[in-house]
Amino acid sequence: MALLQIENLSVNYGGVQAVRNLSLHVEEGEVVTLIGANGAGKTTTLRAVSRLVRPREGRITFAGRDITRLPPDEAVRLGIAQSPEGRQVLARQSVEDNLELGAYTRRDPAEVRADIRRMYERFPRLGERRNQLAGTLSGGEQQMLAIARALMSRPRLLLLDEPSLGLAPLIVREIFAIIRALNEAGTTILLVEQNARLAMGQSHRTYVLDAGQLTLQGDSSQLVNDERVLHAYLGG
Repeated sequence: MALLQIENLSVNYGGVQAVRNLSLHVEEGEVVTLIGANGAGKTTTLRAVSRLVRPREGRITFAGRDITRLPPDEAVRLGIAQSPEGRQVLARQSVEDNLELGAYTRRDPAEVRADIRRMYERFPRLGERRNQLAGTLSGGEQQMLAIARALMSRPRLLLLDEPSLGLAPLIVREIFAIIRALNEAGTTILLVEQNARLAMGQSHRTYVLDAGQLTLQGDSSQLVNDERVLHAYLGG
């Protein structure tokens, strides 16, 4: 049984159909990538999984449970966390406050404190800046904080939306090294990423979306050499 199963998902924003009849799955332990042009429906798909938007049609199953109509906080309690596009850290709160808020669904304060210490070990720059306002961090540090904040809920599935957006190449490599390490430690990841070549190089499987519809899917190692993907997304 797949950890995440999406079946015939359709999502509307007003009169615009952002996603139509989308089906995909993510197995436990995988990194799965969604690629496509701007407006293809990638972020909408993640927001539907994390229950921030309501599907018009279709079904979303997580760990064998239908979560299609579940409130967002219940999705977090079940084990789904999202690091959103643009990072969206709480700018006027400290690094540590942001991390504590990432654990808002938990009721184990001692373990929350232990997890914050683990985040500082995993992201040493956050530890150095624990009392600094999040809005004063660099873009790369804010991205690390957004990921760490999501991890504070102890997710089984981590949704990452454009983690390289606006970052310098050196920082992008650092962020993707973190993503790889998280997956190797057992976190399942559904990744939306503008840098298609980098994302496919880090993932097991790839889905290609176009205008809200699935157009291609397969092993990332094969699709990265597919002529259709090459010309449309990889600059070939």
